[in-house]
Amino acid sequence: MKFGVVQFPGSNCDFDTFHVLRNVMKRETALLWHKDHDLQGVDCVVLPGGFSYGDYLRSGAIARFSPLMQEVKAFARAGGHVLGICNGFQILLELGLLPGAMIRNKNLKFLCQHVRIRIENEKTDFTRAGRKGQVLRIPIAHFDGNYYAPARVLKDIERHRQVVFRYCDAEGNITEEANVNGSLGNIAGIRNREGNVLGLMPHPERASEALLGSEDGRTIFASLILSLERRKPARRPVRRERARHD
Repeated sequence: MKFGVVQFPGSNCDFDTFHVLRNVMKRETALLWHKDHDLQGVDCVVLPGGFSYGDYLRSGAIARFSPLMQEVKAFARAGGHVLGICNGFQILLELGLLPGAMIRNKNLKFLCQHVRIRIENEKTDFTRAGRKGQVLRIPIAHFDGNYYAPARVLKDIERHRQVVFRYCDAEGNITEEANVNGSLGNIAGIRNREGNVLGLMPHPERASEALLGSEDGRTIFASLILSLERRKPARRPVRRERARHD
């Protein structure tokens, strides 16, 4: 099993994500440069947080044109797993791999704080290590994290259970106060209809070690690992010939 973390000019969570996948979750992980065309045979691509290309024009708007993104798009369309965190979520929206868009936070301020999100759908490749209604404490750090979609699109997302996480309070209640950026429906993370692509604004890599105050983010990475392990074909046993003795 191999993960790949994409690096853009302006990425600032690439090494954090790389560290968690390789050193905390103990999985082979490679750094993928945005100008390359080689995904290096990975089983899952992670688009990390940061400010790709300085967030010029719109968050993720320029990153979508990076050469590697065409490979990522084809990889996802073929069923490959893709996880977009914060800026990575914004890029997935710009690529059209996820529906909707991001607009400025409701208070027009950059937010950097811990929030709580509730698992809405535990039967996904990104949440199977958790349980429905489980509350995760994970930090956010964004200016354009206010999820928006037209009413028709939002209705379609809800109908197909594509909402994976919602902002909530400590008891798991979905409240306006808990919705710090103003996202429609308190949406913190969604998946595509096929279930192999997830985008979320909170940073699970910043909540994967006790030293950082929370290990709740590991639920997402552990779920991915479980899902990828289940999809790998079982190895056929190797037949060993008995040694002959003259």
